[in-house]
Formats: sequence, structure tokens, C-alpha cells
Amino acid sequence: MLPRRTTWVRIGVTLGVFVLGVWLVSLVSVVAWERRDNARPAAAIVVLGAAQYVGRPSPVLRARIDHAIQLWRRGFAPRIIFTGGFGTRDTTSEAAVGQHYAVKQGIPPSSILIENSGRTTMQSMEQVAMLMKNEPSRKVILVSDPFHMLRLAITARKFGLTPYTSPTRTSPISMSRREELRYMLAESFKVPIAFLQERRE
Repeated sequence: MLPRRTTWVRIGVTLGVFVLGVWLVSLVSVVAWERRDNARPAAAIVVLGAAQYVGRPSPVLRARIDHAIQLWRRGFAPRIIFTGGFGTRDTTSEAAVGQHYAVKQGIPPSSILIENSGRTTMQSMEQVAMLMKNEPSRKVILVSDPFHMLRLAITARKFGLTPYTSPTRTSPISMSRREELRYMLAESFKVPIAFLQERRE
């Protein structure tokens, strides 16, 4: 019989190898989903929020909005849904800033919906699902930065949406290899949590 200490060491090593394996699979999956653009006809284009500066979209948010506008003009969906709530001390929401910018770019107000209560990806996707509860189709094109695509798709499915991902390629994050790597690593830890949350439903 093995000494109790040796048994615990083996259990610890096995658990460590398992956790490392899960993380590596998650990281590889995040990288793989970064490269996918699955845009196809859908009921709506959903833009994930990002920082705004006193009513003006940050470069990251502007890149997402511009990409969504291109998809709308190409006829992929009849409407755009902007998401994103109020930051600390903000007087306007990320979603409202997206709406204002898109209208200035020629998108008809009738083609825009906003969800401005969500502060997280989970909250935003839940609110988008509620906005679309009476729609005959639950197909959505999700627009965000490439690193965000996998977790975003997992979360959308949790709330009964059928997601197609279409990452923007012009975000400042994508232009900086260091920043992109930092966000990718963060996502590789968040994805397993999102997956477990979806499985619990």
C-alpha cells in the first residue's frame, strides 16, 4: 500500500495535469474561433459594447460598429442590436453611443434596437434574447473583437440564440500583438467557466 502522502501527491499531479489540459484546449479553441467569420443571413446583427468617451465611441467600439454597418449594408440582417450599459459616472450608455454613431453613418433608426442595461457579456446576451423572444428566427450575427468570439457564442446559445460569429479585424486590440495575446489568455480562463454555465441549464 502506498503511503498516504504519496497518494495525495499523485492526486495533486493528476489534477494539475487535467487542469493544464483543459486550459490548453481552451486556449487553442479561442485562437481557432478568432479566425472564423461565419456571417450569414440572420434576424439581427448584435454588437457587443465597449468603452465610450463622453458620447463618442472608443476606437475598439467604433471598429465593432463599423463592421456591423458593413454587414447590414451587405444585407445579412434587417436590424442591428447595440448592447452595453452605463459605465461608472457615465451619462449615456455604450448602446446609445453605438446607435447615435450608426445613425450618423446612414443607418435608419427603424433598423436599430438597443440593449443598455447589460454590464457583462452574460447580461447583454440575456437581454438580447428577451428582445428577440417574439421573433420567428433566433439567428444572430455576433460582432466583437476576435478574442471574444468563442465565449460570446457559448453565452448566446445559453439563452436560446443561434449564433454566427463575425469578428472585426480593425480593432486596436488586433493591431497590437501584445494586447491581443493578453486578451486571448484572459479568455482562455473565462471560456471553461462559460461552458460550465451553459451546461448547467
